[in-house]
Amino acid sequence: MVELIRGLSAGIENVAVAVSTGLVYLFPFLPETLPQQPETVMIAVGFGGQLLFAMRFIVQWITSEGAKRSVIPVMFWYFSIGGGMVLLLYAIWRQDPVIICGQGLGLLIYARNLIFIFREKNEQSKTDT
Repeated sequence: MVELIRGLSAGIENVAVAVSTGLVYLFPFLPETLPQQPETVMIAVGFGGQLLFAMRFIVQWITSEGAKRSVIPVMFWYFSIGGGMVLLLYAIWRQDPVIICGQGLGLLIYARNLIFIFREKNEQSKTDT
Protein backbone atom coordinates (compact mmCIF):
# COMPACT_ATOMS: atom_id res chain seq x y z
CA MET A 1 0.00 0.00 0.00
CA VAL A 2 2.85 2.36 0.87
CA GLU A 3 4.44 1.75 -2.53
CA LEU A 4 1.14 2.47 -4.26
CA ILE A 5 0.84 5.80 -2.46
CA ARG A 6 4.46 6.65 -3.27
CA GLY A 7 3.84 5.89 -6.93
CA LEU A 8 0.66 7.95 -7.00
CA SER A 9 2.44 10.80 -5.24
CA ALA A 10 5.22 10.79 -7.84
CA GLY A 11 2.64 10.78 -10.63
CA ILE A 12 0.78 13.71 -9.08
CA GLU A 13 4.05 15.61 -8.76
CA ASN A 14 4.84 14.94 -12.44
CA VAL A 15 1.44 16.37 -13.38
CA ALA A 16 2.15 19.41 -11.17
CA VAL A 17 5.43 19.95 -13.04
CA ALA A 18 3.64 19.66 -16.39
CA VAL A 19 0.93 22.09 -15.26
CA SER A 20 3.60 24.50 -14.01
CA THR A 21 5.39 24.32 -17.36
CA GLY A 22 2.14 25.03 -19.17
CA LEU A 23 1.31 27.93 -16.87
CA VAL A 24 4.72 29.51 -17.45
CA TYR A 25 4.24 29.11 -21.20
CA LEU A 26 0.74 30.64 -21.14
CA PHE A 27 1.57 33.35 -18.62
CA PRO A 28 5.13 34.55 -19.26
CA PHE A 29 5.02 36.88 -16.24
CA LEU A 30 5.18 33.81 -13.96
CA PRO A 31 8.66 32.87 -12.71
CA GLU A 32 10.52 30.51 -15.04
CA THR A 33 11.53 28.45 -12.01
CA LEU A 34 7.92 27.45 -11.26
CA PRO A 35 8.26 23.99 -12.90
CA GLN A 36 11.16 23.21 -10.55
CA GLN A 37 8.86 23.94 -7.58
CA PRO A 38 5.87 21.58 -7.90
CA GLU A 39 5.08 22.15 -4.22
CA THR A 40 3.95 25.67 -5.14
CA VAL A 41 1.30 24.29 -7.48
CA MET A 42 0.33 21.62 -4.96
CA ILE A 43 -0.09 24.19 -2.19
CA ALA A 44 -2.47 26.05 -4.50
CA VAL A 45 -4.30 22.76 -5.16
CA GLY A 46 -4.57 22.16 -1.39
CA PHE A 47 -6.00 25.62 -0.79
CA GLY A 48 -8.38 25.11 -3.71
CA GLY A 49 -9.65 21.92 -2.08
CA GLN A 50 -10.10 23.72 1.22
CA LEU A 51 -12.04 26.47 -0.56
CA LEU A 52 -14.36 23.94 -2.21
CA PHE A 53 -14.83 22.18 1.12
CA ALA A 54 -15.60 25.48 2.89
CA MET A 55 -18.13 26.40 0.20
CA ARG A 56 -20.36 23.54 1.29
CA PHE A 57 -20.95 25.26 4.63
CA ILE A 58 -21.50 28.65 3.01
CA VAL A 59 -24.12 27.14 0.68
CA GLN A 60 -25.75 25.34 3.61
CA TRP A 61 -25.78 28.51 5.71
CA ILE A 62 -27.31 30.66 2.94
CA THR A 63 -29.94 28.00 2.18
CA SER A 64 -30.84 27.61 5.85
CA GLU A 65 -31.10 31.37 6.34
CA GLY A 66 -33.50 31.57 3.39
CA ALA A 67 -35.63 28.72 4.73
CA LYS A 68 -35.39 29.94 8.36
CA ARG A 69 -34.54 26.37 9.39
CA SER A 70 -31.60 23.99 9.07
CA VAL A 71 -31.42 22.66 5.51
CA ILE A 72 -28.77 20.60 3.71
CA PRO A 73 -29.10 21.34 -0.02
CA VAL A 74 -27.91 18.88 -2.67
CA MET A 75 -25.16 21.36 -3.60
CA PHE A 76 -23.68 20.73 -0.14
CA TRP A 77 -22.89 17.15 -1.18
CA TYR A 78 -21.42 18.21 -4.54
CA PHE A 79 -19.08 20.67 -2.84
CA SER A 80 -18.22 17.94 -0.30
CA ILE A 81 -17.27 15.54 -3.09
CA GLY A 82 -15.34 18.18 -5.05
CA GLY A 83 -13.42 19.41 -2.03
CA GLY A 84 -12.89 15.87 -0.76
CA MET A 85 -11.47 14.71 -4.08
CA VAL A 86 -9.07 17.63 -4.35
CA LEU A 87 -7.98 17.23 -0.72
CA LEU A 88 -7.52 13.49 -1.28
CA LEU A 89 -5.28 14.28 -4.25
CA TYR A 90 -3.29 16.68 -2.07
CA ALA A 91 -3.08 14.12 0.76
CA ILE A 92 -1.79 11.44 -1.61
CA TRP A 93 0.83 13.86 -2.91
CA ARG A 94 1.88 14.56 0.70
CA GLN A 95 1.72 10.82 1.45
CA ASP A 96 -0.32 11.59 4.57
CA PRO A 97 -2.20 8.45 5.64
CA VAL A 98 -4.38 10.29 8.17
CA ILE A 99 -5.81 12.72 5.60
CA ILE A 100 -6.02 9.97 2.96
CA CYS A 101 -8.16 7.83 5.25
CA GLY A 102 -10.33 10.73 6.37
CA GLN A 103 -11.00 12.08 2.90
CA GLY A 104 -11.39 8.61 1.37
CA LEU A 105 -14.07 7.62 3.89
CA GLY A 106 -15.73 11.02 3.58
CA LEU A 107 -16.02 10.62 -0.20
CA LEU A 108 -17.88 7.33 0.27
CA ILE A 109 -20.30 8.97 2.70
CA TYR A 110 -20.92 11.99 0.44
CA ALA A 111 -21.54 9.75 -2.57
CA ARG A 112 -23.89 7.56 -0.56
CA ASN A 113 -25.91 10.60 0.49
CA LEU A 114 -26.27 11.63 -3.16
CA ILE A 115 -27.44 8.10 -4.01
CA PHE A 116 -30.11 8.37 -1.30
CA ILE A 117 -31.22 11.77 -2.62
CA PHE A 118 -31.45 10.63 -6.25
CA ARG A 119 -33.18 7.38 -5.29
CA GLU A 120 -35.80 9.34 -3.34
CA LYS A 121 -36.35 11.78 -6.22
CA ASN A 122 -36.66 8.89 -8.66
CA GLU A 123 -39.24 7.15 -6.45
CA GLN A 124 -41.19 10.42 -6.07
CA SER A 125 -41.26 10.99 -9.81
CA LYS A 126 -42.62 7.47 -10.32
CA THR A 127 -45.46 8.06 -7.83
CA ASP A 128 -46.25 11.50 -9.28
CA THR A 129 -46.97 10.09 -12.75
